[in-house]
Amino acid sequence: MAIWRSVVGKLWLTIIGLVAVVISTIGLFLLNYIDLTFVDAGKIKHLFVYSGAVGFLLTTFFAFFLLTKITQPLREMKEAADQIAQGDYTARVAIRSSDEIGELANTFNAMGSEIDTLIRALEHERDHLSSVLRSMTDAVISFNKEGGVILTNPQGKNLLEEWNSVDWSDSDAERRGEVPGPLLDTYRTVIRSGREWTNKIHVQSEVYSVVMTPLVSSDGIRGAVAVLRDVTEEFRVEKLRKDFVANVSHEIRTPLSMVQGYSEALMDDIAASPEERKELVQVIHDESLRMGRLVRDLLDLARMEAGHLEMNYQELDVNALLGRVFRKFSALTKERGISLTKSEDRDDLVLAAADGDRLEQVLTNLLDNAIRHTPAGASIRMTAERIGGSRGDEIRLTVEDEGQGIPQEDLPYIFERFYKADKARKRDHSGGTGLGLAIVKNLVEAHGGKISAASEAGSGTKFTILLPVNGRR
Repeated sequence: MAIWRSVVGKLWLTIIGLVAVVISTIGLFLLNYIDLTFVDAGKIKHLFVYSGAVGFLLTTFFAFFLLTKITQPLREMKEAADQIAQGDYTARVAIRSSDEIGELANTFNAMGSEIDTLIRALEHERDHLSSVLRSMTDAVISFNKEGGVILTNPQGKNLLEEWNSVDWSDSDAERRGEVPGPLLDTYRTVIRSGREWTNKIHVQSEVYSVVMTPLVSSDGIRGAVAVLRDVTEEFRVEKLRKDFVANVSHEIRTPLSMVQGYSEALMDDIAASPEERKELVQVIHDESLRMGRLVRDLLDLARMEAGHLEMNYQELDVNALLGRVFRKFSALTKERGISLTKSEDRDDLVLAAADGDRLEQVLTNLLDNAIRHTPAGASIRMTAERIGGSRGDEIRLTVEDEGQGIPQEDLPYIFERFYKADKARKRDHSGGTGLGLAIVKNLVEAHGGKISAASEAGSGTKFTILLPVNGRR
């Protein structure tokens, strides 16, 4: 920077100008008097010239002295201020004196230290907040007043990417900024009302609980922050609980009503003959057995889901298992005109650790279902084979019928408790309790296996069970 643009340079030029004006004024007024009074007037004029030169030299020396004492410290403070502005909060200036300049430098250093402490505290809080947000399982997303995303944690970022990849059709045309379609109505409500808003939104097959709070500043509402929790599983469990209570009530109400009605008929002597009385008693007996089966299946299922089911694992010959089940149902299928077959015995069909009674219960339930839904003249086939898979060697058991089949929309739900597919697969009045397939699924999974079903309405159903040869994994 040119010296005349600094404070010291301006002061130096000012003093030089004052000295020049004073000497010029004195010389102008005294010049004639000097010529008349003094003999050697030239020497006096030389004295004025020498005085001006000495004044100029003194003011110049004074200017450079001030440059060292004032301008240099100020320049150092400016450079330090520039470093702080660029993010170097450790910049300090040297204290060269104890005067006002030194006090200013000391105050500047204190200010820099306070700024450094404040910035470190803010960075610590930012890192702490960032760690909290990253560790949260809930999605956190903050929006500005225009709908743009200000801040989000990884869960919120993934959710935004997933939702922004979906075409929300009608709502998409009205979206502002980056607010996804499912949150748009809640966002507008919060911005408009300025109050916290809680809501549950359904997005495709998922359910989210949303708590959105406005971001308030002195200038008004500047945005909103949303916390989203995936409550799909809780919603499903709650729905299952309600359906379970409703289904149990429905299943028990029918036999109870029949037991009550027929017992009242016996008490009122409505039966006119011993045969009618025996028929009424038989109905009461059958319905009590049905309620007993329902209660027993419910207890078994509860023990399985709680992990309290006792299992007797030992080496099992699958050929013998299929033979027992085949003999158990051969007479019943022959009576109904259904052809029941099984695959040939093989030497490699041995499970290292399995509960034969429980697996027999699995096949019994599947065959009972197949027989009740397979018409006369059709066939049911049981097969067993050893296969290699990604989980190691497995034994694949299949039960395939030529019955009425299961609609495709019902297949994902047939292993749920009390789930009823279309009328073609509903149990008849004297059939099962609606818990058979749920029990089957739990027993198969207790062996470390998997069960699946493939079917089309009117084309039969095929249940496939995969059991690990070397036992549970």
